[in-house]
Amino acid sequence: MINILFAGNDKVFDGILTCMLSIFMRTSTREPFSIYILTMDVSHIKPQYRALTEEQAQVLNSVAADFNPDNRVTRIDVIEKYNACFASCPNETAYCSPYTLLRLLADDLPQIPDKILYLDADIMFNRDITLLYNHDVSQYEYAAARDHYGKYILNPNYINAGVLLLNMKLIRQTGLFVKARNLLKRRKLLFADQSAIYWNTTNKLMLPQRFNDQKFLHDHTVVRHFSKRLFYFPYPHTENLKQWQVDKVHSKFKYHQFDDIYDEYYKIIQGDVKENGK
Repeated sequence: MINILFAGNDKVFDGILTCMLSIFMRTSTREPFSIYILTMDVSHIKPQYRALTEEQAQVLNSVAADFNPDNRVTRIDVIEKYNACFASCPNETAYCSPYTLLRLLADDLPQIPDKILYLDADIMFNRDITLLYNHDVSQYEYAAARDHYGKYILNPNYINAGVLLLNMKLIRQTGLFVKARNLLKRRKLLFADQSAIYWNTTNKLMLPQRFNDQKFLHDHTVVRHFSKRLFYFPYPHTENLKQWQVDKVHSKFKYHQFDDIYDEYYKIIQGDVKENGK
C-alpha cells in the first residue's frame, strides 16, 4: 500500500484531483493507494475556509477506484483536534492558511499509517511516484527537498514542507510534531509549520531538488510543485499560479507535458457538472 496525505478545504478539490490523476497516470505500480485528506470548517476566520465536502471526497474516491478498485480515499474532519491545539494561536493566520497546520496533527490520528507521503495540493507528478516513495526513511523522521528560496536566504538545508515522506512511527517516538505544535502555540513564525518542522527535526533525509521542484520542470523532475515563485519579466513580481489554472500553465509556463492528465481532469469535471445539474 502506498499512503498519501493531503490537507485543505473545498477550494483545493481541483488541486487534489489533478495531483491524484498525475500520480495514477505517471505510475506503473499495481500496488494500491490509500489517500487521506485532512479538512475542517473554519469559516469564522474567513468565509472561504470551508471543509472539503463529503460529495467531493466521494468523487475523488470514485476516480481513485477507476484506476484500481483497491484504491481508497478517506476524508478526516480534524476540527476538534485543530481547535484544541491551534485555535487562536499566533500562527492561525499563517502565511498561506490554517490548513497548512493540519499536517502537524497526523501523529495524533490513529488512522495514519507508519509511512506516508504528505503532499501539498498544488503538485503534479511528472514521473513515477515510487521513485520518491521507495526511499528508505526507517532511520529518519522524514525525507524532504530544499526550499528553492529558503536554501539561499535562510539555511542551505532549509526544507520545503510541501513534499514530506514521513516516518510516522519515528515521529511519534521523537515527538517532532508535538514539539512543532508547541512552538507554533508560543511564537509566530514567518513560514509557520514549515519552520516549526525544520527547527525541531532530529534527523532528516535530504532529497535532490527533482523530488520537489518549485521553479522548473525538467525531464528528470519527479514532482513539480506549483508554489508561489518570482518572475523577472516584464518586471520583478511574484505569482501564485496553480496547476489547475490550465490556460495559464500553457501560456505562462509553456507546459504541455500534463495535457493527457488535463484531458482526464476535464472529463471528470464536466461529468460531475452534468450529474449534479450545475
